[in-house]
Amino acid sequence: MVAARITVNGKETPLAPAAPHTTVLDFLRERGLTGTKEGCAEGECGACSVLVARPGVDRPTDWVAVNACLVPAAALDGQEVITSEGLATPGAPGTPPVLHPVQEEMAVRGGSQCGYCTPGFVCSMAAEYYRPGRCAHAEGHGENGADAGTGAEHGPNGFDLHALSGNLCRCTGYRPIRDAAFAIGAPAGDDPLALRREQAPPQPAATVYTRDGKTFLRPASLAEALRLLSERPGAVVVAGSTDWGVEVNIRSRRADCVIAVDRLPELRGLHTAPGHIEIGAAQTLTEIERRLDGSVPLLADLFPQFASRLIRNSATLGGNLGTGSPIGDSPPVLLALEASVVLAGADGEREVPLSAYFTGYRSSVRRPGELIRAVRIPLPLSPVTAFHKIAKRRFDDISSVAVAFALDVQDGIVRKARIGLGGVAATPVRALATEAALEGRPWTAETAEAAARVMRAEGTPMDDHRASAVYRSAMLGQSLLKLYAQTTEAVSS
Repeated sequence: MVAARITVNGKETPLAPAAPHTTVLDFLRERGLTGTKEGCAEGECGACSVLVARPGVDRPTDWVAVNACLVPAAALDGQEVITSEGLATPGAPGTPPVLHPVQEEMAVRGGSQCGYCTPGFVCSMAAEYYRPGRCAHAEGHGENGADAGTGAEHGPNGFDLHALSGNLCRCTGYRPIRDAAFAIGAPAGDDPLALRREQAPPQPAATVYTRDGKTFLRPASLAEALRLLSERPGAVVVAGSTDWGVEVNIRSRRADCVIAVDRLPELRGLHTAPGHIEIGAAQTLTEIERRLDGSVPLLADLFPQFASRLIRNSATLGGNLGTGSPIGDSPPVLLALEASVVLAGADGEREVPLSAYFTGYRSSVRRPGELIRAVRIPLPLSPVTAFHKIAKRRFDDISSVAVAFALDVQDGIVRKARIGLGGVAATPVRALATEAALEGRPWTAETAEAAARVMRAEGTPMDDHRASAVYRSAMLGQSLLKLYAQTTEAVSS
């Protein structure tokens, strides 16, 4: 087997002697690429952002920004990585490198002060710079940010500021960074990273990497992954590592064996079949968002509120459901959509309604040796949907309460109601009593107010550092009233 290695800034770099738990961040810094910084080690600040070549949604390859502090270096065996140092073009002998257009705009517009966060901003900005279709409005941008036709979070050059939602700056201020983002044009015709998008990305390497008694494995197929799980029942299964990476960094967890399933072809599909949409468990949230392109409105509401773009570029539905967290953002939405999970094991597959999947705090019906292969969403979809996330920050925060609605209202009557809740019990739950209080009744202010009183009693909310139980209960009722206000011309006081 070929020795594990990563192509960094165009140069093949052996993974050894890094330990299997070593993050991409530490791997790069230990090799002198110190532009990549550690700020939080939790994927919240973006100082560690780097670019990775991934299978494209609209073309063979996309340059995707990820948190280097969370991803094991072994997970990028055979892959291509670009750091902030690799964006600039080497100059003539004896002259400094020529700055990348993103670096140039950050410099001339004062987008950097202490500079600690700047390389991460630059990498996240570069990923958006190379996003297919971004430059639809590349001409005519001005000094004052977005124009009236694109909104405050989208520049006239097509730049989506959500691409920077996972990058924090503590001293420069965001206006000059936004100005730099809105000033960049289209990649030049001879831009090597732009041209690289037209070639296929590297195929995931089947990896067996062992150092100091610890092993990182990337199987080539689902069958092999299931065999490995049966042989190593204590192995940690990872996809985007957005949860496991925090355990490694903050809690110093060291697994004897890690099995990566993020590139398994059987977990990477997304297709519509008669009666349902099937989403592979290892599709990243960004890939799902772009491939569905708004065709599931409730998921379209969820994605911008799920962590940051950097996290969504790695996180998966399988991982979010596999951790079983009661405050995960996707379970309430999938519960409202009446989704099911397809579990694959050595004995075959079984489909379990998500409403029957969770059995307790971070526990589920998934058996040892089983993997979540896919999520299925039944069709047709309910026409009235909304996702309300109550948190202390608008974006990139953990929810205190999350509520997802999917209602079918015909001739003014609620024919069906499905409501998923997060943050109010030991597991994500359906608001069954509230659903019953809505179904068969007219969609009026009186019905909404009566159902809101029922909804305040749903779940078993608790007091913690994010919110009190009383606040959580109040937000449940208020969320239903908000839905009514959003879907009608008026709601009674």
